Amino acid sequence: MNNATIAADLTAHLDLESPPVALAFLDEPPAGVPANQPVAPSACTFWRRAEKEAFFVPAEAHFNCPIGAMVMGFDLPAAVSEELMGLVGRMSECGYVDASEAAKIPVNKKGRKGILYGPLARFPGEPDAVLVWLTPLQAMIWSEAAGGATWGGNAPTTVFGRPGCAAIPSALGDGRPTLSFGCIGMRTFTEIAPDRMLAVMPAAELPAFARALAGKKDVNAAMRSFYEERKAATTGAA
Repeated sequence: MNNATIAADLTAHLDLESPPVALAFLDEPPAGVPANQPVAPSACTFWRRAEKEAFFVPAEAHFNCPIGAMVMGFDLPAAVSEELMGLVGRMSECGYVDASEAAKIPVNKKGRKGILYGPLARFPGEPDAVLVWLTPLQAMIWSEAAGGATWGGNAPTTVFGRPGCAAIPSALGDGRPTLSFGCIGMRTFTEIAPDRMLAVMPAAELPAFARALAGKKDVNAAMRSFYEERKAATTGAA
C-alpha cells in the first residue's frame, strides 16, 4: 500500500481539512522514529499530535487515561487497574454509563507494547488503522463508500459514541469502517471542532475503500445536480 497516495485520495475524495492519521501497534519504535512525547492526558491526545509528525508511544504513556489504555489492549499495572475501576464507578454513579457496560467495550487484541502514530502520508511503515475527522456530509460519503447506506441486505452503518477510542478496536475486529460521535473526553482532550466526528478504517481495506470513495463522490455530485434542477423547477429559483 502506498501511504502517500492513499492519504492524497482520502483527502481529495472527502475534501478533508485535517490530514488522515495512521497508527500501528508495535513492541518497539522503527529505526529513526522518536519515542519520547510530552505527557498526555489521554490516548486520543496523540491523534492530533500525529497530524504533524510520526512518533512511538509506549504503553505506560497512555496510562493517564485508564479507559483508553484498556481499549488499546495494554496490560495495566495494579494501580492503573484500580484507577480504572474507580473511574467506571464514578461514571456509573453520575449516570454516564451503566456498570455493566465496561466489560462490553471493544478492546484491541494485538497485545503490543506501544503504538506508532503519524500522518498517513508520511507514515514510516504499514499501519493497522487510519483515523480521519469528518463533517456529517463527509460521513455520509464515507458511509456510502463502506456499503453502510445499503438497505438491500446488510444493516446500515452503526454510529456509536463513548468511548471514542473504541472505534479503533471495533474497526479492526470487524474488518470494516467505523463511525463514532466520540465522547466528551475525546472532545475535551483533542479539542476537535464540535461539528466533527471520528471515522476509522482498517488499513488492509484502504485501497479498495479509496476507490469506492471516488465513485461515491462522483455519484453524489451527479445527484446534487439533479436535485438542484428539481429544486429550481419547483421553486422557480434560478
